[in-house]
Amino acid sequence: MSGRTKNIFLSVVVVALPTMLEQILSVLMQYVDTAMVGRLGANATAAVSTSTTITWLIGSIPVAFGVGAMTQIAQAIGAGEHHKISQVARTSLIFAVGVGVVLEAICLGVCPFVAGWMGASAEVSPAATRYFFWISVPIVFKSVNIVLASAIRATKDTKTPMYIGVGANILNVVLDYIFIYSLGLGVDGAAYATCISAVFSGVMTLVVFLRHPEFKLEGSFFSVDGEIVNRMWRLAIPVLLINVASTSGYVVFAGLVSHMGTIMFAAHSIAVGAEELFYIGGYGFKSAANTMVGISYGEQNYEKYRAVCRSSIIATLGIMTLSGMLLFIFAEPLMSFFTNDPEVISIGTTVLKMVAFNEPFFGLYIISEGIYYGLGMTKYPFIIECGGMWLVRILSTFIGIHFFGMGLIYVWCCMIADNVLKAIFLTVPVKGLWRRSCVTKHN
Repeated sequence: MSGRTKNIFLSVVVVALPTMLEQILSVLMQYVDTAMVGRLGANATAAVSTSTTITWLIGSIPVAFGVGAMTQIAQAIGAGEHHKISQVARTSLIFAVGVGVVLEAICLGVCPFVAGWMGASAEVSPAATRYFFWISVPIVFKSVNIVLASAIRATKDTKTPMYIGVGANILNVVLDYIFIYSLGLGVDGAAYATCISAVFSGVMTLVVFLRHPEFKLEGSFFSVDGEIVNRMWRLAIPVLLINVASTSGYVVFAGLVSHMGTIMFAAHSIAVGAEELFYIGGYGFKSAANTMVGISYGEQNYEKYRAVCRSSIIATLGIMTLSGMLLFIFAEPLMSFFTNDPEVISIGTTVLKMVAFNEPFFGLYIISEGIYYGLGMTKYPFIIECGGMWLVRILSTFIGIHFFGMGLIYVWCCMIADNVLKAIFLTVPVKGLWRRSCVTKHN
């Protein structure tokens, strides 16, 4: 490894590490959160889990605009276009608020129907409905946090969003304990804690964003550049469609599993949540790749781009291989942490050990997405995501469950096959992306 490549590798790690730590600590706090609810019984776990995939779907929408903000700001920094940085920042704030308001109105409107859509039982539905209502109340703050934190990370400042995220998660756990146990509010208490911590993170991120020296938000709030707005849509819409295709697929996927019974659904939901910690490393490097590829593209520095891609892929494969080994070893203790039901623990342990072998492929899939996003190329990942999710995962799961009576092991095999195929189809073309992106830019 040459000196220049080594420096870029270290830069990638330095940019990725705070995001990784933020997400790891966030998931650990979610583990505690889930465990607190899990101790209330299977019905409480089911009530919270019922809306999990819907929440993912809603949360993925502002993420798309965060990608648009991050890519444009990183490329503008690389090109030295400081006025453009300010314009993109202003546009990002407008989109963050606008998207949040629309999503909150939709969620509050559909709140009474979500439990029924997800196949929740009659005894679970009332608590599930109340839970979804309260976590929907602060959606505008969640949107602000997601989009503006992405804008801040594009400046290579990944520490500040980490501090805010850690603070919000600690607040959530403390309030969980107070509301769930001290005040005896159960599932409702968990919802109140989530609501308050979301408001906190949104407000803190907004304050940091408005004071950030790179953005310099001066003049009329609504004075934005039409080309920047158009490019925001061009970048965000494919990512939005990727996220909608993916998370709506998770919703359908979870709906299929929910009809297999409460035990199977509880094992599936807890295992999905437990696995989350072990692919966080890949997402940390994805964010770093998005930023540093964008800066390299703005500078039109091909050698730096190649070094960033190589470094990101090597680092991601390394950390995801280690994650897979740890997941295999600690599968049973993880399941036991979340629930004391022996059947749920047994089933969940089996599927977690299976998916442990999938972690390096999942890492390739997500780091490749980050490279595409940094170059402003978001359409091809959308095609691959749709094909993998709906043809490999959903269709195969539906056929296996309804026509052949297959169980949860088969369902997770479909999920693993989806991730492996997406990794192959996204990673193989990476070498030729720079040339195609430059052709697109000049056309």
